[in-house]
Amino acid sequence: MSETYWLFSYGTLRQRDVQLATFGRELKGEPDVLEGYELGTVLIRDPDVVSTSGLAEHLILRPGDGEIEGVAFAVTVDELTAADGYETSDYQRIEATLKSGRRAYVYVAVEG
Repeated sequence: MSETYWLFSYGTLRQRDVQLATFGRELKGEPDVLEGYELGTVLIRDPDVVSTSGLAEHLILRPGDGEIEGVAFAVTVDELTAADGYETSDYQRIEATLKSGRRAYVYVAVEG
């Protein structure tokens, strides 16, 4: 049995079609909250990502004083790698502690 990781999603990774295209399955998740960030948007220039999500504008997180509602999904290391491939260079994967106390990976805006 491979190790399970948590992946917090607040955007398109919650969409069934995106999950099927990215992971080959529908993910099981639990509602959770990420503190210390604010929602923004970013224009996606990768036509494959736009085709998969159906959206040219995606949500993105930047440090702030907000609470972001989303879903924590149980994924494998291979699925984390697949998520890295789906997310554009506007995002970086970090590890954070969710309001539940669970440690999860989350994609946030690239700093700099």
